Amino acid sequence: MDEKPTFLTKEPPNEIPVPATTVPRAQRGPWLTIRIETILKLAVLAYLLVFTHRHTLNKAEEELEVHEGRWIARVFSDSWTWSPRKVLYGKKAEKVFLTVPNEESAIKASRQYATKPHMAGTPGDFDTAKDFLKLLQTELGINAPSKLPLFSAGTPESRSATLNITSLKEPTAWIDTYYPVMNTPLDHSIEILDSGGNAVWTAELEEVADDTDPEAGKYFDAITTWHGLSRGGSAKGKLVYANYGRKEDYDALVEQGVDMNGSIVITRYGGIFRGLKVKGAQEHGAAACLIYSDPRDDGTVTAENGYAPYPYGPARNPNSVQRGSTQFLSIYPGDPTTPGYPSYENSTRTNGTNIPSIPSLPISWANARVLLEEIKEGGQNRTISVVNNVDDKVIPIWNVMAVVPGHIKDEIVVVGNHRDAWVMGATDPSSGTVSVHEVIRGLGVLLRHGWTPLRTLVLASWDAEEYGLIGSTEWGEDFADWIDEHVVAYLNLDSSVSGSRFRASATPSLAHFVRAAAEEVPHPTKVGKTLWDATKDSGVLTGQHIDAEALAVYEETELQAAAESTGVGVLGSGSDYTVFVQRTGVASANGGFGSTLQDPVYHYHSVFDSQRWQELYGDPGFHRHVAIAKHLGLQTLRLTDSIILPINTTHHAFELEKYLNKVESIASTTSLDVDFTDLRNAIQSLQKTSLRLDTEKAAAEKKLRKLLHKFARRHFIRRKIHRALCKLWKLFGKDCPSHDASSLSAPMSLGFGAADKPFECSRGRKNANGAMLPVKPRVGHAGAKVHEQRGEEIEALDKRRFPFKKFRKAVKRVRDVNQKLKAFERGFIHEDGIKDREWYRNLDVAPGKWLGYGATTFPALTEAFTIEKNTTLAEYEMKRLQKLVENLTDVIKV
Repeated sequence: MDEKPTFLTKEPPNEIPVPATTVPRAQRGPWLTIRIETILKLAVLAYLLVFTHRHTLNKAEEELEVHEGRWIARVFSDSWTWSPRKVLYGKKAEKVFLTVPNEESAIKASRQYATKPHMAGTPGDFDTAKDFLKLLQTELGINAPSKLPLFSAGTPESRSATLNITSLKEPTAWIDTYYPVMNTPLDHSIEILDSGGNAVWTAELEEVADDTDPEAGKYFDAITTWHGLSRGGSAKGKLVYANYGRKEDYDALVEQGVDMNGSIVITRYGGIFRGLKVKGAQEHGAAACLIYSDPRDDGTVTAENGYAPYPYGPARNPNSVQRGSTQFLSIYPGDPTTPGYPSYENSTRTNGTNIPSIPSLPISWANARVLLEEIKEGGQNRTISVVNNVDDKVIPIWNVMAVVPGHIKDEIVVVGNHRDAWVMGATDPSSGTVSVHEVIRGLGVLLRHGWTPLRTLVLASWDAEEYGLIGSTEWGEDFADWIDEHVVAYLNLDSSVSGSRFRASATPSLAHFVRAAAEEVPHPTKVGKTLWDATKDSGVLTGQHIDAEALAVYEETELQAAAESTGVGVLGSGSDYTVFVQRTGVASANGGFGSTLQDPVYHYHSVFDSQRWQELYGDPGFHRHVAIAKHLGLQTLRLTDSIILPINTTHHAFELEKYLNKVESIASTTSLDVDFTDLRNAIQSLQKTSLRLDTEKAAAEKKLRKLLHKFARRHFIRRKIHRALCKLWKLFGKDCPSHDASSLSAPMSLGFGAADKPFECSRGRKNANGAMLPVKPRVGHAGAKVHEQRGEEIEALDKRRFPFKKFRKAVKRVRDVNQKLKAFERGFIHEDGIKDREWYRNLDVAPGKWLGYGATTFPALTEAFTIEKNTTLAEYEMKRLQKLVENLTDVIKV
């Protein structure tokens, strides 16, 4: 019988052959080869398992550590492609990142941003927006389009840029333009008038500077001294001194019988937000308000203690002036004419209720000293004339946005810093911009090394923060639903460096996280110390004379952070985290180096906040700028790449009871009788539920990691077997069986072979062209049986190689936990908001009504006692808060 059966010929038959009854022994060679192959495989496997078991397991663990990012990406990604390169992840990614930020680059970036004016809405501001966009495109590998990606807010291009973030596969960047109503100065003056109404003294309102500080000398009058969003107009009246302009200061004047109607109130900076100083004057009938910088608030660094004024020394330049917004920040931030909704070019406008109705001006100590002489004992107390003419109009501003897509598309981490300055802003905000610049360079290096974040990262350079947090607020109002659905955390950076002490604030659920990162960053100037150790640093410029009241105000502020068990303060308002914390309830953090009373005087919002001051006094060598970059970068990587979000709900839940204790203490000093038992019980129930969530957090991550370790070991062992078999096959003069690494990109193909290829590992046979032959049916089977057999074999192989159901279940468990963690901060948001300032919706913490910056915990409930003094309101607020806590308990139950 010379003719071979057709199923043993080299080419497949066109039709199914007639069944053969027997196969001659001489023609059974291939089957014998297969048996030999099987025996060899078993022998190799036995050798690996018996003689190298421990070595193999150790190597498998090393394999998982090296490729951890690859495996984690594989189980979380909807579309993932195999890369032969090692994927940076975890500590390895952090280690690479920390090598990137450096002082030389930081100084260069600071000189780029802080050597020219760039007030919001000006050409200089738009130039910095384009500079920042170019940085993002260069470092993140974004191809710059031929046309500038500049989108008008509210247009389809702008809307889709944000709303499509969850579907992006490559980094991208663009600029959003919003259209708030702001103002610019026209003309202003302050005069002392004689009895006939003639000016006997006219103030020099500009900051007098020379070329000792080159940029200050060049730009001293580029942006005049004025208050953003101040009321235009003029006023005449007698001067009344109101100290810091706090509520208690105005109350004291009323108790003394001082009539402020028609007066010109003069207050010193400090204690509370400047806009509330004007608000207090307005509510007491004043015609205008002046605010000055008092050297008493400069601690020991004063001329009285022998320190020369800047630019010749570290003390205050007496001509320096603090510009700034006089918006009533604790009422609502953002565009005054679009409260709660975004400022598009064609938006409907309202009359802003968070801006003053009386004019105000900021003035220098040199001018204030002359005015205060008028009301001293024996002073002439002449009439003061104030003129503040402004131009109120719609002014475009530019938020620069970038996205680095992650494997988990629908969980977003946002990192933001504002870019606009009152003049040059070497500290505020350019020190923060510099640190973010270094973070972006670090992220760029990671991306070029194959890193992809687990979660999607959004980077934002906000505009018009100085006018009233406008850029971030408008974006937050524009995309409120999208933020609520997707944003898991927000990291803010305002100024990185204005002094020697590191301070951090956060929602309590991120407090431990913020501190832990700071404890892993080296101290910028002290060997063997950490960044966290810098929370106790102070300046070295001491002196015998210090103002007692200024010291008390400073210490009160410091004690608020120290009172927190973690040393991390609570967020109120005053920077771009506000819309995230107060409107949506997003876990947020903020931090940087600030001044102490022994540091060189930081000329806040002055032309003397310059590059020269920063390099000479603020941060010589820029070591602190770099430390903040490293701290922000570590937080960014850990939020984007952690399997379980590092949100500590239990710490926050226990802090709630402390907040309640504080309210009870306040209540005990009043005549109001309110029972807090039900609220306390609700908080304690939340604490117990959160502890159970902690257990679930640990178990969910442990289960997923256990599966990853198990699969990594299996994958490693199979690869070792494959390599050993290759060597044996070569001894027999045969080609190595196919082992396509790219199979790991297929949904059901982790291991040998790809699921979308013919099942080719049972024979290892090739056709005349060298291509692997598909499996052949046993004689007598129909064609349909071939496909059924192939499908069953592939399915069985894939189940052995990758436990999809187990991984899907484990990933879902992790995702469910993370949704509960994300929802925790949302649980304190009440749609009705806080009385008289409904924009603020967070009943857990908000800026104090008479603080502006500083936080008040349980704000609505607390102010029912401290401000309203109303039992009915206090009981209502307590029940409202209790209901939120009870609902939150249900949300995070496991």
